[in-house]
Amino acid sequence: MNEENKIYIGNINYDVTEKELREMIKKKGFETQDVTIIRDKYSGRSKGFGFAEFENDEQAQKAIDLLDGHELKSRKLKVNKAQRREPKKEKRDRFKQF
Repeated sequence: MNEENKIYIGNINYDVTEKELREMIKKKGFETQDVTIIRDKYSGRSKGFGFAEFENDEQAQKAIDLLDGHELKSRKLKVNKAQRREPKKEKRDRFKQF
């Protein structure tokens, strides 16, 4: 995904699917390149946030302005510019012998 054209969508109801999120964005007049809801790797349950990518930065900003605070399945969405995630620091193995 292109970081410049990517938005963060938070406070998503756990029952919302990627298809529903994409359709809601489309109803607001925006075409997305990609929509992803982040899921727990073990349970597969939504973590309540996701990302959407747009054709350009201008479309992404318009989507942020229009979608922030929009209610979807009784939850007000929190939408802003996606931030690059810093790589996780390597965890020290507690059981490893020195």
